[in-house]
Amino acid sequence: MGLLPCLTIFILFILPILHPSLALDSLRQSHFMSDNGTTLVSTDGTFELGFFTPGTSNKRYLGIWYKNIPVQTVVWVANRLNPINDSSVTLTITTSGDLVLSQNNTVLWSTNSTAKAQNPIARLLNTGNLVVMDENEADPDAYLWQSFDYPCDTLLPGMKFGWDLKTGWQWNLTAWKSPDDPSPGDLTFIKVLHAYPESYIMKGNKKFYRFGPWNGDHGSGGPEIKPNPVFQFIFVNNESGIYYMDVWNNNSVLTRLVLNQTESTRYRYVWLKNIKTWQIYSTKPADYCDTYGLCGPNGNCIISELPVCRCLKGFTPKSPQDGNSVDWTEGCVRNKPLNCSDKYKDGFIKLTAMKVPDTTHTWLDQTMNLEQCRRKCLENCSCTAYTNSDVRGGGSGCALWFGDLIDVTYQVSGGQDLYVRMDASELVFGLLLVGGYIFHRVRKKRIANSQDVRDDNPYCESTPDDTPDDNLDLPLFDMATIASVTDNFSNKNKLGEGGFGPVYGENYQMDKKSQ
Repeated sequence: MGLLPCLTIFILFILPILHPSLALDSLRQSHFMSDNGTTLVSTDGTFELGFFTPGTSNKRYLGIWYKNIPVQTVVWVANRLNPINDSSVTLTITTSGDLVLSQNNTVLWSTNSTAKAQNPIARLLNTGNLVVMDENEADPDAYLWQSFDYPCDTLLPGMKFGWDLKTGWQWNLTAWKSPDDPSPGDLTFIKVLHAYPESYIMKGNKKFYRFGPWNGDHGSGGPEIKPNPVFQFIFVNNESGIYYMDVWNNNSVLTRLVLNQTESTRYRYVWLKNIKTWQIYSTKPADYCDTYGLCGPNGNCIISELPVCRCLKGFTPKSPQDGNSVDWTEGCVRNKPLNCSDKYKDGFIKLTAMKVPDTTHTWLDQTMNLEQCRRKCLENCSCTAYTNSDVRGGGSGCALWFGDLIDVTYQVSGGQDLYVRMDASELVFGLLLVGGYIFHRVRKKRIANSQDVRDDNPYCESTPDDTPDDNLDLPLFDMATIASVTDNFSNKNKLGEGGFGPVYGENYQMDKKSQ
């Protein structure tokens, strides 16, 4: 036997046994892994595949973890449902390309892929993705199977969260039962394909926390999420799929999303090299108002208030005693029910800085503008609210809500506009108040200006006709005056919209400056 064949045998078989830490990144048909310290390591040394024991358990599992982090941090587990009981376990790859984990001739786990390969190889990539591919395949991304399609409790950069609409495949997270048991708990993180899709943390089959639909920048319930130097957020919504993923901006920084059963929380961690610890970057739920549906239908949760629950404008507690109660599960009802006999006389109250309602009963059109969206809502008596589906660049797209508005929250920082439908009488009352206030302010200003003219002109004398009680009828204002007090009809001064158009309030700061 020549030198080269002997060297090949030594590298593939003998070296891993003598030096398990010098592991390769690939597994071929001629090789196998056993529970003797042999591992696969990604070429950049970030991730490692091997056998481990979680916490205080005495059971063994096949998993992937960060290689160079002192405290073992597992990001994926193969045999969550079937733990290993002794050291006789082996991991092999079959001639057709299936990874098989077996113990005493019993299969504990396998990839069971329908795709087949002529020359299969399993490789641990630098992303932490364990893939099976055909070594003869020219396309390096043509995987027959990949662990990223089977996430456990952790979402790594590059992993998808959501749906592949062509195959019907779903990517979601399921928490470990405990730090000692990686089997699936009942806490899950899923994306639901409503007309306006959004994500939930579920406890069993009950909604526990809602992230809000993607609004172009972030989930409606996460206005604190902003562009950063560590990673960027990508949201895809097209005919191929609806999914979210993180992408590394800086490969030297490690970050991960983890769903924690014990604390009923989804954490984002960032690894701090200098102090060698995982730093919590964000948590969801973040506060009491993040409790799903806390304030009931048509309620609004404001974390800075006590109690935190209030009714949305135009609504009142369904049970009178709820106004001073901590139990708002019955929520709120309209002060004035919508009258569909003349739906075009209805209008809208604009609420700002909101986490928009649950999107279970919604309609979406990503091509409409806000005015088209308003008209679309008025056409359907069941439509109760609308907003832009994308807040970027001044706003675009149209999302409509039908029925009760559930899980609405006021965002202390950020949030988006929400237009809630009201009976015309609710808007008329508000218009009268605003009109009276504007009249009072403008009249007061005119009297003051008139007095200034008299004081500056000694030839100007007051007459009985100049008394403040004269001309108390509502005056006619020219367009320049109206534009001035509404800040040129700015959206920030818009109070609502009726069937005859928008209703504006006075810009007090501008009025004050003009004095």
